[in-house]
Amino acid sequence: MSYSKSDIIMWIFQKQEVNNVVVLWLLFLVLASWFRLKYPHVAMGALASSAPILQFDDITPWSGFKDTVTQDFKFESLNCFSVIKAVWDVLDDRGSNETGLLELSKTFRTCKTMQSTDSLTNFLYTAFIYTAMTDYPTPANFLQNLPAYPVKEMCKIIDSFPAGADVIEKAFAAASLYYNYTGDQKCFQVEGGDDPHGLSGWDWQACTEMVMPTTVSNESMFPPFNFSYEERSERCLASYGVRPRMHWITTEYGGHKIDKVLKRFGSNIIFSNGMRDPWSRGGVLKNISSSIIALVTEKGAHHLDFRSATKDDPDWVVEQRRQEVEIIHGWVDQYNKDIAQM
Repeated sequence: MSYSKSDIIMWIFQKQEVNNVVVLWLLFLVLASWFRLKYPHVAMGALASSAPILQFDDITPWSGFKDTVTQDFKFESLNCFSVIKAVWDVLDDRGSNETGLLELSKTFRTCKTMQSTDSLTNFLYTAFIYTAMTDYPTPANFLQNLPAYPVKEMCKIIDSFPAGADVIEKAFAAASLYYNYTGDQKCFQVEGGDDPHGLSGWDWQACTEMVMPTTVSNESMFPPFNFSYEERSERCLASYGVRPRMHWITTEYGGHKIDKVLKRFGSNIIFSNGMRDPWSRGGVLKNISSSIIALVTEKGAHHLDFRSATKDDPDWVVEQRRQEVEIIHGWVDQYNKDIAQM
């Protein structure tokens, strides 16, 4: 039997016999684990799906996120990886003058002629990163409508081009899978349009408290990028009139030597991660104690276990959800036993 997120939540609130103060919180990402740690008198436990609670300060390598995206594409096709790695320099070179920008605008089917290559770079960047995040084993529409295993499908598109084909045309065709899988986009609002993902709130968080340093390593398929706390601070001041509290997260919730620290005072947390998810590099990937459990799937993507169940879910997803429900059952049963003895 397979379980969806709603199945689990409904079971909890129908079956557990607890007072109306103590509830079991199921929240996405880092908030679930932090809520459990900060309010153990309110939260009986937490299922923290794809929670990068170690993506702060110097706890994990800063290049880990982009390295995982690169690994996802490289695993599917070395040629696919090579094409994407090569496109950035070609894009900058070709867009260095008005004639080149006009040609690029035609290639990318932009709604307006581009004024610089920055937005085109971001267009491709976003497509490859978010496709890796949502590399689900079944069709989904979490960020965009996508087929099953979209990274594989993107690489099939790139690999289908004949030898000597234009690298930019290859990259654009692959990115179009992300932006236009349904085929209904006549042109792309690449420059000056609204954020189609609604992530402006996240940008605010990254400029106040959630400072997650990311860089690009030499092995990455992305262009070089270094992180600077000072540059982040200046950008946030210019954008929002605020400066980030760079180390607030680790001051408030910890993170360094988490295996030793949580073992002493934490309990009843499931950390679930799929290794195709770039955020998994900042996640808890090993059991910390008998009640702080890491469930890791080799082919899982971003909070896949929290997506609604489908008839096409592979067995390993079904098994992961079964384990989560079994663990949650144990939390509720133990709570009820403790209450009965009071």
